[in-house]
Amino acid sequence: MGSHGATARHLAGPPLRRLPAQRRSQERVKRMLDECALLLDEVGYDRLTTKEVARRAEVPIGTFYQFFTDKQSLVRALALRNLDSYLDRLASRLTAAGLSDWSEAVDLAIDEFVTMKRTVPGFGAVDFGDVRTTPGGPELPGTKRLLDAALENNVVVADRLRSLVVDLLGVPPSESLARAFVVAVEAADAVLKLAFRAHPDGDPDLIAEAKRLVRAYLVGYLA
Repeated sequence: MGSHGATARHLAGPPLRRLPAQRRSQERVKRMLDECALLLDEVGYDRLTTKEVARRAEVPIGTFYQFFTDKQSLVRALALRNLDSYLDRLASRLTAAGLSDWSEAVDLAIDEFVTMKRTVPGFGAVDFGDVRTTPGGPELPGTKRLLDAALENNVVVADRLRSLVVDLLGVPPSESLARAFVVAVEAADAVLKLAFRAHPDGDPDLIAEAKRLVRAYLVGYLA
């Protein structure tokens, strides 16, 4: 666990076979990711097909394979896009809030995650890589390292969140803080999964417990 701060060095190759250089190609890739997200909500990963994604995105199947190797690489690209979007949205909220205390950042981080679970297509099925086989069903084996070839998804998320907190809140980086963020993300992830199993929109009492749990744990590292 001592290399959490070096996540970028371990990142697997890009999920796209090639980056879309032209605007038309960028729009096509975006449409394929958008339709992938919608289909994950509608039919789940098991019934997701590259052919249907291409049809709904109105691109030739050959164009799909110019950018993606298979449906797992497509879903991996969606998970990475979700993570980037989450961090961008959270950074905006943290900046706008003018935080007076780090614990407020915990609440905002969980609130933003819950908001995306409720409103962003495909986020309930994939979020940052733990793919569900069917809507509301069990997680697909073998997707714990969808974001990174060497590190579990939550380790990557924790590293990115820690970097955001260090940059925006001026918290000094350290190995112990990196480890603490991994533990905090794992704990929050477990309770939030419980919250969304209890209720489709997330049980509010369990969401509140997730915030309380993470704040109480991190106080020893961020006080």
